[in-house]
Amino acid sequence: MHALQGSLFDQTDEIRLGPLAGIRRTHLGAGAWVDRLPGWLTGADALFETLAAEVPWRAERRQMYDRELAVPRLLAFYGDGAELPHPALTEARTALGRHYAAELREPFVTAGLCLYRDGRDSVAWHGDRTGRSATQDTMVAILSVGDPRDLVLRRREGGPALLRLPLGHGDLVVMGGSCQRTMEHAVPKTSRAVGPRISVQFRTRGVM
Repeated sequence: MHALQGSLFDQTDEIRLGPLAGIRRTHLGAGAWVDRLPGWLTGADALFETLAAEVPWRAERRQMYDRELAVPRLLAFYGDGAELPHPALTEARTALGRHYAAELREPFVTAGLCLYRDGRDSVAWHGDRTGRSATQDTMVAILSVGDPRDLVLRRREGGPALLRLPLGHGDLVVMGGSCQRTMEHAVPKTSRAVGPRISVQFRTRGVM
């Protein structure tokens, strides 16, 4: 795993969240939208180091057609009621639930973590359409720490990217409305020399 390239703008080990008042929404059409707030978390590099060292990361293999392939990232999952691996993540989940209470009308309850070790790790085009999100509007909130990687969104039927967001160093993105049903998102591989990144995905009950 490549070494983390620390942020020049976040030189503190104090891990804390900023206000959510500066979040900005982009409408993608068909009821889908994305909110983004760069640098929501300060001390992001310190949080990355703690999570990278202490989370029980696992490598998975999945069946793809006639072959079993290694999932190109490391994973961890904290279900409803599980203690999260750092108090900052619990605080983030609570703050997001409070901020989106009027739209979401239910709390975020789970946290899925992905560790992208370098530019070879990725996630292919997909929507989180397992469970309730296959038929209902929902939200997936993602907090990123570590070196930035692009999150790319396009329409479900394909075509050019509608949005490309470099996420890392404490950035927040929230995909909402019909986004999981009408759009797809991906973290593409890159040949650039990039360090590791961890994304933390907060979801509501019954959304995978």
